[in-house]
Amino acid sequence: MEYEISLTESAKKDIGFFEASDQRVIVAGIIAHLKIDAETETRRKKQLRPNPIAPWELKLDRFRVFYSIEEGAKLKVVAVGHKEHNDLFIQGKKVQL
Repeated sequence: MEYEISLTESAKKDIGFFEASDQRVIVAGIIAHLKIDAETETRRKKQLRPNPIAPWELKLDRFRVFYSIEEGAKLKVVAVGHKEHNDLFIQGKKVQL
């Protein structure tokens, strides 16, 4: 199934927080891995335990893309961050899942 991908305003700000080269990696990864079969778990994509951010996570090297799947083959990217060891940072702020 092919998904229509949208980004929340906060996700756009999250991506804008990174350098241009990192932004290209993130956007290319979103398109490559979430356009088709976003709800199929793989090594990169997994469904998360209930949390305040999103039900799904995409791993792109040190980056994490959090998204939800909605009715009618729509996918919404709600947050983008990066991991340093076991800590998650979104826009430079440490976040707990």
